[in-house]
Amino acid sequence: MRILMIVTSHDKMGDTGHKTGIWLEEFAAPYYRFLDAGAEITLASPKGGQPPLDPNSQVPDALTDATKRFENDADAQAAFANTGTLDDLKADDFDALFYPGGHGPLWDLANDTKSIALIEAFTAQDKPVAAVCHGPAALVGAKSTDGKPLVAGKKVTSFTNDEEKAVGLENFVPISIEDEFKKQGATFERAENWASFTVVDGKLVTGQNPASSEETADAVLKLLSA
Repeated sequence: MRILMIVTSHDKMGDTGHKTGIWLEEFAAPYYRFLDAGAEITLASPKGGQPPLDPNSQVPDALTDATKRFENDADAQAAFANTGTLDDLKADDFDALFYPGGHGPLWDLANDTKSIALIEAFTAQDKPVAAVCHGPAALVGAKSTDGKPLVAGKKVTSFTNDEEKAVGLENFVPISIEDEFKKQGATFERAENWASFTVVDGKLVTGQNPASSEETADAVLKLLSA
């Protein structure tokens, strides 16, 4: 079982002067779900090397068992510090694709042609493609084999507009994933703010927020074991 995890390389929250990047829980929780299930994990990012962590995801209130495990795991830290680029990756070499969130993907992965090509290749091969929280931004530019938006006619979720407003960032993000999905003909589903919620439609798996990280990863494992 080989899983490709693609993370953001973007570290700035627009022109606010604030840092962003990956939300640590959304990386750590799926990483360990996959690792503990015996998966071989490959980490990649648009720029390669050390990806940025959102500093807000490392404050005490945001820490979980998975993030604490990561902070004490030298092997995971080394893998994280040395992500590969997207240049030579092929869907043929993996069984599933996973995108953690954090606000960073809104700026880079939403428009990254190499990432979009990988999503389309995994989809064409009927392999699971999954994303959690702001990770689904990576899906907005992808198309199905019929040329329609990947999410058209599908049930999906992501970090919601209400959650974006609750954290006070609705005016600083370059896109609303919820709005983009609705424009593309998706059925957008959601739970209450901050509740764990995951949607599975065929081989497409999306999670709403940080609390959904493990559930989203588990849905991928379930698809791979089917």
